[in-house]
Amino acid sequence: MIERDLETVWEVPDELWEQIEPVLLEADPPNRRGRPRADVRRALDGIIFRLRSGCQWNRLPREFGDDSTIHRTFQRWVERGVFTQIWALLVQKCDDLGEVQWRWQSADAAMGKARLGGGHIGPNPTDRGKAGSKRSILVDGDGGPLSVVVAAANVNDFKLLASTLDGIVTKRPHHTQHLCLDKGYDNPVGREVTAAHGYIPHIRRIGEEKLDEAGEKVLPARRWVVERTFAWLSKCRAILVRYEKKAANYLGLIHLACALLWFRRLHQVNILR
Repeated sequence: MIERDLETVWEVPDELWEQIEPVLLEADPPNRRGRPRADVRRALDGIIFRLRSGCQWNRLPREFGDDSTIHRTFQRWVERGVFTQIWALLVQKCDDLGEVQWRWQSADAAMGKARLGGGHIGPNPTDRGKAGSKRSILVDGDGGPLSVVVAAANVNDFKLLASTLDGIVTKRPHHTQHLCLDKGYDNPVGREVTAAHGYIPHIRRIGEEKLDEAGEKVLPARRWVVERTFAWLSKCRAILVRYEKKAANYLGLIHLACALLWFRRLHQVNILR
């Protein structure tokens, strides 16, 4: 019997493994010759543990196998786009059930520390100019991540909007869709990119204060979901502080975390049905 409340995923549940095993076998088939590969499911458990705990690769518990083997497996999967495929698969399964809220979307960017340098890193203006990395994310109306882009911390949010909207991992429907953005996108570039991608823009104007009938400040509607998604992703310590020198590896961890968020939604939908 499936539990109604899904605990934080620290290893691959059977329900998830049934969904993604075909993807792994197709993208990374076992060698016909030479040494047999490490157990794929156990290697993925090790990668999820690294994602959740933020530990160094060479500090992975021995129960997951050889740490160098797991790291090589991780890098091979990043190069082959395995985590992106898993993410897209779970989004599509939710979409097939009508559980992707396309009508109202939201995008924003957040900065984080980057301890060891590497690609797509720049001075973080909110951290005394120390090395940092930025994540630009597009989410659906319930905070499910649809696209992620990584850049240097000093890149303006609006400059990442086009690549973020272009990077949606599954096919967008053609019906009317709204995009909610904060005042960091209140400029010609932000408005042009939003219109070019077929969205109805809802951009908070610089200096604007939204008040209700009593003159009280009203909290921004529909943009808070992306902030919640950043909070969800920050629970993964390997994302909260970037230790990966290769931007592709860091992005691969984010893609895996996004996939796990969609698995949680799919699990809840299956329970209710």
